Amino acid sequence: MSLFDTVSGDIKAAMLARDKVRLEALRNVKKYFIEAKTAPGANDTLADDAALKIIQKLVKQGKDSAEIYLGQNRSDLADVELAQVRVLEAYLPQQLTADALEAELKKIISETGAAGPQDMGKVMGIATKALSGKAEGKTISETVKRLLAK
Repeated sequence: MSLFDTVSGDIKAAMLARDKVRLEALRNVKKYFIEAKTAPGANDTLADDAALKIIQKLVKQGKDSAEIYLGQNRSDLADVELAQVRVLEAYLPQQLTADALEAELKKIISETGAAGPQDMGKVMGIATKALSGKAEGKTISETVKRLLAK
């Protein structure tokens, strides 16, 4: 079953359970899925990797919005955003721990022969593809900078 079908089924379950937060988050995701499916050249299909990227983008946006709300002392709005983020994170692959991420990046650095900060672009290109969905780009970037600075 595709991620699109899973989300559609979960919307029905959230309706029956009267889970407003889950329902709102999943309807938002489905809206973006439908937009992607009907985009020119999409041929009315949505691959799971494209669907995961949409969910990752929405999770990042939700976290950023919550951070802004907290900066403006609007914890009520931040709580709503973070609740929706938690719903969406359940659809993402398990994130790497800091130690596992560092181990993967050290392996990529040794494979590319990177010697210092000037080789960051080379490492980031491979790392973002290899670790897509397993770690946030910002976290990957910060870890690569730290490892290459040594």
